[in-house]
Amino acid sequence: MTPSPSLNVLGGPLKQCSLQPLTGFFRNGHCDTCAQDEGCHTVCVEVTADFLAFSLTSGNDLSTPAPEYDFPGLQPGDRWCVCAGRWQEALEAGVAAPVALTATHLRSLEVIPLALLQKHATA
Repeated sequence: MTPSPSLNVLGGPLKQCSLQPLTGFFRNGHCDTCAQDEGCHTVCVEVTADFLAFSLTSGNDLSTPAPEYDFPGLQPGDRWCVCAGRWQEALEAGVAAPVALTATHLRSLEVIPLALLQKHATA
C-alpha cells in the first residue's frame, strides 16, 4: 500500500508516468514507492537510445521484451520509472534521460538534487 497522496519533486500530486508500457514499482503507471522498493524506482524518464544502451551495459536490459513479466521492452521515446541511483549513474556517464518532473516521486530527492532533475526536465 502506498501513502496517499504521493507527491512529485515539485511538491504537487504525482502525475502518471506511463500506462503504455505499464510502468512503476506497483505497475500502476505511476512512479510510486514504498519501503520494499529498495531500488527507488521513482524517476519518470523518457528513455533515449543512449540511456537504453547505458542501462544494458550496466546490467539492466530495458530493451528486450520479457513476456514472462509482461514486459514489452522499451523503445526510445517510451516513458518509464527508473531507479534514482541508475539515473544518477547515467547522468555521470553523460547519458541521462529527460525527466518528467510532475511524474517523478518526491523520494527521488533523497538521491538526486532537484536542480539536476530540473536541468534535465522534458519540455
